[in-house]
Amino acid sequence: AATPYRRPRRDPVRILAFDALRAVDERGAYANLVLPPMLAKAREAGTLDARDAALATELVYGTLRRQGTYDEVLRECVDRPLREVDPPVLDVLSLGAHQLLGTRIPSHAAVSSAVELARCVLGDGRAKFVNAVLRRVAARDLDGWLTELAPPFDEEPERHLALVHAHPPWVVSALWDALGGGRAGIESLLAADNERPLVTLVARPGRSTVAELTEDGRAEPGRFSPYAARLADGGEPGALDAVREGRAGVQDEGSQLVAIALAEAPLTGADARWLDVCAGPGGKAALLAALAARRDAVLVAAEKQPHRARLVARTLAGNPGPAQVVLADGTRPAWRPGAFDRVLVDVPCTGLGALRRRPEARWRRRPEDLDALTSLQRDLLRGALAATRPGGVVAYATCSPHLAETRLVVTDVLKGLANEGAAGAEWIDARPLLPGVPELGEGPDVQLWPHLHGTDAMYLALLRRT
Repeated sequence: AATPYRRPRRDPVRILAFDALRAVDERGAYANLVLPPMLAKAREAGTLDARDAALATELVYGTLRRQGTYDEVLRECVDRPLREVDPPVLDVLSLGAHQLLGTRIPSHAAVSSAVELARCVLGDGRAKFVNAVLRRVAARDLDGWLTELAPPFDEEPERHLALVHAHPPWVVSALWDALGGGRAGIESLLAADNERPLVTLVARPGRSTVAELTEDGRAEPGRFSPYAARLADGGEPGALDAVREGRAGVQDEGSQLVAIALAEAPLTGADARWLDVCAGPGGKAALLAALAARRDAVLVAAEKQPHRARLVARTLAGNPGPAQVVLADGTRPAWRPGAFDRVLVDVPCTGLGALRRRPEARWRRRPEDLDALTSLQRDLLRGALAATRPGGVVAYATCSPHLAETRLVVTDVLKGLANEGAAGAEWIDARPLLPGVPELGEGPDVQLWPHLHGTDAMYLALLRRT
């Protein structure tokens, strides 16, 4: 007798995870932006509970973090080049590989759930292909595959670390150069990039306090910033009144420290006009504006992109003291030279310092991206220095530890100004302005690290105009 047709079982957790991966792949979206509203919608519809949402989050982030490693495994198990596998099929295979190799889900359940997902979203024919491939993947655990595929560390250290810790080799090399030291440090850093960070909040001065954010036990004070609080694992920022009302926000502690250091840096003369050159989406601008208001200073928040400028205005709404949002390009400033006393230029970058939060970024970025970015970074720093009066202070910041985006940008710009005979700047030692933060190196600039400080890998250089 013929086997009766069975409708595939719809698993809302895995279908949501698949949809999120498709958004990341098809639209170039970031998981940390597309996943939360998808989860919120599913919870409102009653299709996911808190436990389901946690599993969906792990499936999405885990699959994206280890995409390169899973691709290497799948190449061994697929009978054609991976580029010939349709992207939706590859997303199902990657989800299945993560369940098999990166979670405690039993092998039989991992395979069967991936096959059922394939039946729902791809059809029976492709589900058979998924079943065959994942049964080959299940023949080894992750350590077994790494032993099989990774070259010995002594022979090819970057490739070994790249496969074991799921980073592209060029990223491993760049992070290792920036970090210095031996094998233990780089392995700790790469491992930290693969850990899901706790959500960090900022209590915006004059509008909220750390005590308010931590009073019910759902958060604890941050390690270094006096305005930081860290949510317990799995905590929802929107569950706190202060966050819903805009009196507090989500902001990495490293970003808070950058703003605080600029606000506290010594200068000579007036301290009335502050500028944030690349203000979108507004987190640092909101903190700077609140700190400026305490001194009767005014912040000008400049942003080139109109939609990001609207985000800045929304974030600044309700802040104490005056603040102005302007549409402006920091490389072609709309203000007169020397108009500001304190200037923040938090430049666009590769984002290699925030791989914990944006795991797909490591696979999207290419070494060739650096040329355009570093050129822009230099132009923005020159513009920031020109906007600062003699005796004023500039903070150059970036969420990347890549040396080409950090110290080399600053030294090249200062050298260029000296060669041109133009007014220049001198380094300020940033380390004393981050009290209580350990292992800040030899200075005068500061590089924060996920594995050492629990922050994104923020870079900060403070410069005083001469």
